[in-house]
Amino acid sequence: MVLEELAIRLNDREYKNWLKAGRCLLILKEGLHPFITHHMRAFHGDLLNKNARLRRPCDTSACTPKGNKLSSVCRSCSEWQTEILKHHRQRGVTVNWDNCFPPHWRTDHWELAKAYMPRGQGKVKGAEQCDASALLNLINYCDHFRSVDHKCVREVIRHRNELMHSCELGVKDEWMRNYQTALRNLLLQFRHVPQMATAGRHIEEMLTVDLSIWVSGLDSLDSAGLDGLESDNVSQWETSADLISQWEAELLQERLQELLHAADDTKAQDSEQLKRLAGFLQANRDLGERFSAELQTIGSLEERH
Repeated sequence: MVLEELAIRLNDREYKNWLKAGRCLLILKEGLHPFITHHMRAFHGDLLNKNARLRRPCDTSACTPKGNKLSSVCRSCSEWQTEILKHHRQRGVTVNWDNCFPPHWRTDHWELAKAYMPRGQGKVKGAEQCDASALLNLINYCDHFRSVDHKCVREVIRHRNELMHSCELGVKDEWMRNYQTALRNLLLQFRHVPQMATAGRHIEEMLTVDLSIWVSGLDSLDSAGLDGLESDNVSQWETSADLISQWEAELLQERLQELLHAADDTKAQDSEQLKRLAGFLQANRDLGERFSAELQTIGSLEERH
């Protein structure tokens, strides 16, 4: 039946852990969206109110970074650059200026937010388009979020990086227990935020549910069994399996984009990880079909190197 290959993948406990942990990050980012948006608007407005020089428009409307360097900009954009660095928690760190379009700093709070994020955010227009890593790094590096215990934030970032950089696309049960503790500690920092309270409940559910039962339950039913079931029950099984497949695709897409962006922009990607991920997708027919365009891009990159 359909989704048989997914059911087989979910028989691998470490892969199932990887998928559940990644799904928790997707839930976390949904909970963070309104909080981040509200606070960045407030931060942007506060900067404008306190510094009149920030209210001047860009002198040229053409101040743009060259690569990751931002130099020879007008006085207005230079003032914004100074202000951004002043509110950066880590002095001397490399700021990803190529995330930003400086002439829009005066009018767009999200162009300001992207200066505190990992690279690759240039086309992103709001919190809802960001992954968990981008939002967590913003909280970690921008001192506007001083009320949040940044050790809790950094611990989840560390787990996120270990998860997404796992060559085997799998994590052990002990790692999952530590990850659950890190998530709980972070969620406590946002207990006053209704959307994060909801996210916390959904994360707890995700960490305890057995995904393999959801899919296998449908696959184990033969046609005779299906005839005897209520149509709503069959539909529920199909919906659950389809949802898991969608979550898996979102997580794999995030990892692919991260690796391909590194390959495009820095030429310093971990080619071994990219090869392994491509091999995994090709070994699973359903994933190979879903990510055929990305596999072609990977193939072109390998030919160039």
